[in-house]
Amino acid sequence: MVFLRLGLTSFGGPVAHLAYFHREFVLRRKWLSEEAYGELVGLGQFLPGPASSQVGFAIGLTRGGWLGGLAAWTAFTLPSALAMLLLAGWVDRMTGPLALRALHGLKLVAIPIVAQAVIDMAGKLAPDLTRRLVALAAAVLMLLVAAPAMQIWIILCGGVLGAWLCRERANPPVCGEGWRPTPGGGAMCLLAFGALFIVLPMAASGHDVLAIAAMFYRSGALVFGGGHVVLPLLRAGLVPHWMGDAPFLAGYGAAQAMPGPLFTLAAYLGALSLPSSPVAGGLVALVALSLPGLLLMAGVLPFHARLRGQRVAQGIVAGVNAAVMGLLAAALYTPLWTGGIVDGGDVAIAGSGLALLMVWRWPPLAVVLATVAFSVVRNQVM
Repeated sequence: MVFLRLGLTSFGGPVAHLAYFHREFVLRRKWLSEEAYGELVGLGQFLPGPASSQVGFAIGLTRGGWLGGLAAWTAFTLPSALAMLLLAGWVDRMTGPLALRALHGLKLVAIPIVAQAVIDMAGKLAPDLTRRLVALAAAVLMLLVAAPAMQIWIILCGGVLGAWLCRERANPPVCGEGWRPTPGGGAMCLLAFGALFIVLPMAASGHDVLAIAAMFYRSGALVFGGGHVVLPLLRAGLVPHWMGDAPFLAGYGAAQAMPGPLFTLAAYLGALSLPSSPVAGGLVALVALSLPGLLLMAGVLPFHARLRGQRVAQGIVAGVNAAVMGLLAAALYTPLWTGGIVDGGDVAIAGSGLALLMVWRWPPLAVVLATVAFSVVRNQVM
């Protein structure tokens, strides 16, 4: 029940989620020591996938094994996933002028949200000249060659450059405590992660459900650096084959107003991608996007101390993080800016949203509501 309550009330994004977890499970319930919790957070930041969901899953593992981990992930994810499924059922019916302006406001709010993420992440993922150059090269290359496969190559090249240039930035391992899966079980999880990455695309030909699963699984396996990085990966796989930019960006904006993990956007996108069975499409997409991170968390836990102490592994992660920083910066221009900004009024609304986030420190939910309201009121005035 505690994870369900957190899933209903945890607004503010992954950093806020980790603070909620710390207060609930370290300070209040004392399920974990400070050191053990710090170890799980560090591992969640190290691996691809949604850090807060992975940490919540790992806390469930420490308390109740696989059933505990799955129960924790389900309870934390379910509330916002259901809300996003409901939105998918209504988005096509929003055809009046006010509804269209509200949808346009949801597209606009994604701009300040991602801009804040780019600014905040830049100091962490690209703190030095080497990694800034990697990020800049990734952004330029993505803007010049806007192809889905290019993102994978950029991430791989970032890892290679990181192994070569960033090895001196390795951090020493931090030993934690608590339940750990056996090495054999961890190896099975890692094998399942790799097998699904290879098999799903091969099995997806001519089958919409498997095609959706393969696309979302691939995106979830490549999300380094935070949940916002999933934006360019998902858009590359969904637009324009499965949907247009407008509903995609509207859903991304609406996801900012939800509690719980940003990855519940997958429920909305999966439902729109499979209109013949939207609930099934939403559930398949949500599970497929989250599963890589959960398998990696369970698989790496038995080996994490040695892995985090390897300078080459740390360098690869540093290079990959810099590359995905560039991908997110490129996504800020296209599709967000090019798909959302129509005129100077839109620039003012997006700029006001960024000021509310970064200067006045409004919570994301309040910024979403304010941006949508500005967009609707502007339509009424005009």
